[in-house]
Amino acid sequence: MFVLIVGGGRVGAQLATLLTEENHEVHVIEHRDEVLVRIHRELPTEMIFEGNPTDPHVLELAGIRRANAMAACTTNDADNLTLCFLARTCYNVPRTIARVNYPRNAWLFDQKFHVDVALSQAEILASLIEEEMSLGDMMTLLKLRRGNYSLVEEKIPAGAKAIGIPIKDLALPEHCIIAAIIRHGAIELPRGITTLEVDDEVLAITDRPGAAQLARLFAAPGSKRPPTEK
Repeated sequence: MFVLIVGGGRVGAQLATLLTEENHEVHVIEHRDEVLVRIHRELPTEMIFEGNPTDPHVLELAGIRRANAMAACTTNDADNLTLCFLARTCYNVPRTIARVNYPRNAWLFDQKFHVDVALSQAEILASLIEEEMSLGDMMTLLKLRRGNYSLVEEKIPAGAKAIGIPIKDLALPEHCIIAAIIRHGAIELPRGITTLEVDDEVLAITDRPGAAQLARLFAAPGSKRPPTEK
């Protein structure tokens, strides 16, 4: 896949590094002298294109016409919106991702400007902190479907409500699947008649409300879980 990254700051440079390690073709557009000095030390020179990120001539030199995806990672929300609009309407880029620098501007980042995915660092960080606070000892291993679902893990403590009850009778949340159980170092594939034991490590796929319900179901007696978000 060929990905065009516009903005070579910390976010853009890190994204370029990760994608390159996954053997994707990457080009980065940047115009700030101090940033260019840094990324020329971090990235191969042939990946870097210097110039105004919203200049169509610069975009075309960087290969936007053949890009499979474009990530607008500049520090200017107006530029990121403009880039997504240009990428789709002028160059038919199939996938556009935009960085939202100021959360109050997030409402603009939708299909009107042809933004497929909008990512706000402030909102992501706040959401992760809130989620970790609400889930107690439960660990989020992987986000799925743009964060709507997660792969979570929790170790079953002594006295948990779920111990000894077949999975089919656990009254699991509506959007929750027990994917695997790690018991004595071995993975067991759960069935309806499988019962949970102390120190089982349970892997489940669920949404955020389901994760909070699951955390209460797996909690030790007397533990105080923070209330589920409204």
